[in-house]
Amino acid sequence: MEIIKRKIFNELKEHLMKKEISLIVGPRQVGKTTIMDELKDYLESQGEKCVFLSLDYEPDSKFFNSQEELVGKIELSLGKEKGFVFIDEIQRKENAGLFLKGIYDLGLPYKFIVSGSGSLELKENINESLAGRKRDFFMDPVDFEEFVNFKTDYQYEDNLQDFFEIEKEKALFFLKEYMNFGGYPRVVLENTEIEKRNIINEIFRSSIEKDLMYLLKTDRIDAFVLMIKILASEAGQLINYASLSQQTGLSLPTLKKYLWYAEKVFIIRMVQPFFKNKQKEITKSPIAYFVDLGIRNFALNIFGRLNENREAGLVFQNFIFNKLNKEADKTLKNINFWRTKDGAEVDFVIRDGLSVIPIEVKYSKLLNTQIAKSLRAFINAYNPAEAKVINLSLNDSVRVKDTNIDFIPFYKQII
Repeated sequence: MEIIKRKIFNELKEHLMKKEISLIVGPRQVGKTTIMDELKDYLESQGEKCVFLSLDYEPDSKFFNSQEELVGKIELSLGKEKGFVFIDEIQRKENAGLFLKGIYDLGLPYKFIVSGSGSLELKENINESLAGRKRDFFMDPVDFEEFVNFKTDYQYEDNLQDFFEIEKEKALFFLKEYMNFGGYPRVVLENTEIEKRNIINEIFRSSIEKDLMYLLKTDRIDAFVLMIKILASEAGQLINYASLSQQTGLSLPTLKKYLWYAEKVFIIRMVQPFFKNKQKEITKSPIAYFVDLGIRNFALNIFGRLNENREAGLVFQNFIFNKLNKEADKTLKNINFWRTKDGAEVDFVIRDGLSVIPIEVKYSKLLNTQIAKSLRAFINAYNPAEAKVINLSLNDSVRVKDTNIDFIPFYKQII
């Protein structure tokens, strides 16, 4: 069976000897169960004892009726010595945080590796109940580097940046494929477009039906799906709450609740505006980006059929946001965007303490270091030490006043 190597595997492997619970969270079907299976195989190859339990599997779920029953099952499988306990789909357990806290606080000699998809139980109660007892590992869909490594049979695993520099046309070919189909593992592994579409349809439906039916407990799923489709058509643009409320037929409070849920089940991520001048700059309207590009395209019925027009530019901007989000998460930086009331805009603003880095995204093969009017406006207003222009090919830099502006190809590290 083909396996896509995930960067998170080594991060989790390094955490196996820590007492804290390793909590793997992320959208449905991004490979959480697969990565747990790989970790279990690795541990067993090292002579370690493991037990794997899934709340999606009925014969296992009975062990979660009480803490005593689960501890009894673990002791039966591992004895009372050191061992590793894998628990999959923990969000199916009511009050999962308190349940795990009680077991953790017994001081048993077991390391727990736990996974779950988005739900209120997982996102809220677990975070409160397990404060200081867990470390979160967020698992996204396959990222671009993981995708290209898989597509090139790991030939360039140790020198992928060199591959991008030398094989520029291949890098662009892979970018367009990734922008069309996204990074869900089953979609990446499938060869035919028809099967890819069937799989993304099933993933979309399961996110709606399994997570949202549980969370919303309402018959307005149709309105939620319509909201997602409208957001997909306007990805990278300011959310107009009044217009979106009117289009979906949802009241403003319900609409905002649905947007919050869409974040909690990892369909979208919301980005807030950066501002210091309330009179001149946008301060309230956020922007939504999609966690997976394939889901975004599927919602618009252009999955696998992305044209080289404005649509591709919006998807590329979403692609760069996802890349930035991953980089910023590791360095604890914040991502915003900038808009003024007279129309100037910068796609992203990275905040690190008091310093800011404006980032402009251009879906084109830039030929020179020309600076857009909006980026100049931000530089004049905030005088940042550095700025970035992400594009398809140009790798250069230029200085404007006291700001160093780097033009960076899409495959390089940005921040």
